[in-house]
Formats: sequence, structure tokens, C-alpha cells
Amino acid sequence: MRHDTSPTARALLALEAIQDSPGITAQRLGELLGVTERAARRYVAILREAELPIESATGPSGGYRVGRGLRLPPLMFSAAEALGLVQAVLEGHRDAADPTELVGAALSKILRVLPRPVAEPLRAVRRDPGPPPEETRRVDAAVTGQLVEACTKARRVHLTYRLGPETERPMEVDPWAVVLRHSRWYLLGYSHTRQAVRALRVDRITSVFTTSQAFTPPPDLDALRALEKHLSQGWRHPVEVLFRETFDDTARWVPRSLGHLEAAEGGVLLRATTDSPDWYARQLAVTPLDFEVQGSPALVDATVALAERLSRSARPPRPARRTASGRSGYDPRAAQRESETPRTRVISTGPGSTRSRSRGAVT
Repeated sequence: MRHDTSPTARALLALEAIQDSPGITAQRLGELLGVTERAARRYVAILREAELPIESATGPSGGYRVGRGLRLPPLMFSAAEALGLVQAVLEGHRDAADPTELVGAALSKILRVLPRPVAEPLRAVRRDPGPPPEETRRVDAAVTGQLVEACTKARRVHLTYRLGPETERPMEVDPWAVVLRHSRWYLLGYSHTRQAVRALRVDRITSVFTTSQAFTPPPDLDALRALEKHLSQGWRHPVEVLFRETFDDTARWVPRSLGHLEAAEGGVLLRATTDSPDWYARQLAVTPLDFEVQGSPALVDATVALAERLSRSARPPRPARRTASGRSGYDPRAAQRESETPRTRVISTGPGSTRSRSRGAVT
């Protein structure tokens, strides 16, 4: 402990030590505080003057412990302990998001004293808790706390990353930020193992060791924007989509996680990559914007298939027809003619390109 630690700080550290080690002796307390046994007793007296119920017992098993009084004594949490407590409350209590409720009020007090890098992601979860995370998405609070502390101090870490059920990889990483996105925790940083920027899922990090080696994080880092940009790149199928709208309107409807927007002739160009063209086509379809898929054959096929499926879904029920025998039934030729009548237009604009436009339906 530093020699210039203030008496107030030593008194709080004494309280923490007594809470963590019930029955601690004055001699051991003095060793932890870096003072004599007599000085340790003075810090216990200071706590008692503050009306904290510090009890003592004599004998071989004697020592100091926090008793039960009329006032609840201050509780000391590490960043990892506080993080784990807040995560458990947010996931398991329906009133945690309401600061006027007892649980919500208690949670607000914890969030106010947490380090900012820890508190900000948790406040985001509290504002929009969503469904509880799946069991496979739950993170180890101790590991998360270590990562947050390493980010705050800008210290390189050695970690073990789980790639599969029986495959793990040791990695050396400069941790920039711990980011919570869609109920999943990520570590954003530079991997010296892969010589590239990486976004690692915290639930797959099984161990962390913080080194003494310092690093300089990127200046003016927008961690969430950098994470979403990273997640939109590096997949198998390239994506180029031209929106016939202004940049502001396009940015309002197209989330950053879909890719990078840039001004282009005739509108705004979206560049990205994806491993799931079908999923990507559905994300484009929910926007009210006109767009053209350019130079992305897999996404062209997925967009055409989606338009055809929606076209079939939009047809009115087919009435029963009278057959030549006078019985009710369907006319196969009429059904074929109806299936050939398009209701959503897919306009080909050249090899590897398609334009989707709908009126009154999502495409």
C-alpha cells in the first residue's frame, strides 16, 4: 500500500478487510494496511465512531467482524463483484429497470459508483433490457471485470479463446473496449496473434491474464461504431446495394451493423459482406427504401427468392371453379396463369444485379 494513503482511505480499506475476512486480527489488519497493530486499532475505533457495528472477540479464534446493527454498514464490492450482481439483477428481476421500485433504486446506487467503462454497457441494458440472454450467451463476471480493468488501464492481456466445443486458442490482445450489443458482450481490440483488429465474444473467453505491458488505444475511439463496422466485414459473400435516397434518409433506416454507407452517383452505396444472403435480403426488405443489389450474385438470388415468396403470399384466396363434370374444384390452367402474373417486380439491371421495388408490400 502507498505510504501517502489518506486516513479516510485506510479506514474504508479496514472495513473492506474486516468484511472479507471475519475474525481478522489487529496484527493481520495492520499488515494489510501497511501500519502498526496499534494504528490498525485506531482505524477500527474510527469505524465505531461512525456508528458502524464492528465487533471484537478475544481468544485464539478472536478478531474483528462486522456485526448486525440498526444501520447497514457500507459494503465494498470489486468491479467484477458489482458487475456480476448487476447482471444477475437485470436478468432476473422485472422491476430492475424501474428506478422508483426498491430493486431498481438499489441498482441505481450501484451503477452510480461503478467505473464508467463498466457502468455504461449496463445502463444500456437497463434502458432496453430485452429478453434474458440464452444460457450460452452468459458471461463470467470475473472475466468481464478483468477485461474492463485491462481496458481502463490500457494493459495487454493474454487470454484463452474457445473456438469450438474442444478447441481453444491462446491469444495476445490489446483490449480497447468491452461492448454490449444485442444482449451479447464483445471485446474489441487488436490481436497480436492474428495481426488484425478483432471482436471477440466474451462468453467464449475462458481465462484472462493481465500483463504489465502498456499500449496506446486508438484516439477518439467510438467502440460501438467500430464493433458494428467490424461485424459487417470479413464474411464470404460481398454486398453492394445502391439506395435511391438521400444519405440522411438511408442512414436513418439502415443500421450500421449492415455495413458501411458512402455517397455515390444516384444515391447511397452500402458495402458489406455476409455469410447469410437470405438473412441480409430480409434486412433490406424491411426498409421503406428503393434499392438495387449490385455485383452480389448470392444476394441477387436471395432477393429474387424473397420477392417471389412474398408475391405468392400476397395473392387472394382462389375461388373454387366448376369443372366440366359440374363439380367444384381448381382449374390447373387457371392456377398456372395466375402464378405467371407478377405482383412484385424484380428488374434485372445487368449480370449480378437486381432491383427490387414494391408498392403496398414489403420486398
